[in-house]
Amino acid sequence: MRRHPRRGEAGREVSLPSEKGAEVGRRIGVGLMYGLWKPRVLGAWRVPTTGPVILAVNHSHGIDGPMVMGVAPRPTHFLIKKEAFIGPLDPFLTGIGQVKVDRDTTDRTAITRALGVLENGGVLGIFPEGTRGEGDFASLRAGLAYFAVRSGAPIVPVAVLGSSDRRGRLIKGLPPLRSRVDVVFGEPFEAGDGSGRRTRTALDEATGRIQKQLAAHLENARRFTGR
Repeated sequence: MRRHPRRGEAGREVSLPSEKGAEVGRRIGVGLMYGLWKPRVLGAWRVPTTGPVILAVNHSHGIDGPMVMGVAPRPTHFLIKKEAFIGPLDPFLTGIGQVKVDRDTTDRTAITRALGVLENGGVLGIFPEGTRGEGDFASLRAGLAYFAVRSGAPIVPVAVLGSSDRRGRLIKGLPPLRSRVDVVFGEPFEAGDGSGRRTRTALDEATGRIQKQLAAHLENARRFTGR
């Protein structure tokens, strides 16, 4: 699908993340994730094959994003904190279609790019907890609700399990090489109430609905995988 630039703050034209780059990133992720670990992917068929989609991923380890990029059936543009875009990683992450976001402010450029991904029928990946933690969806930021309600894109919950269970012997910061990591995709759902409202109250209500759906998916995924 063709990329269309969008107007950002002060009418400036904002370039959108590269779709071809995201596909390159997906292929790199396939090679790395299946080469280093043993992903078990469940429910990937639930991801809509076309149209805008938001993947809401729990986040307990640094490999969660690359893991989902590698096993998802469609190329994914993740919202990634700006602190990760350092040195050679900056042009690399940008080149593979990822979106840099400043979490300490209202990053209008990142918002414009993320909405542009969805407007062009792409897949946006979000860690709704905002930062790495227990990975239990216990605390959600409002960003996920905003993008879902604003774009109308369905949300697919994604549970990554096993990435933070144990430390590797060779590289302490990574899971043991060739260990199993489960990635469970859930049923798509709509965040809005059908009214089209985008008020603060509507977003707060949407965040509550989203949290219940994500928590239920995580519980089911843990039960199903035995994690």
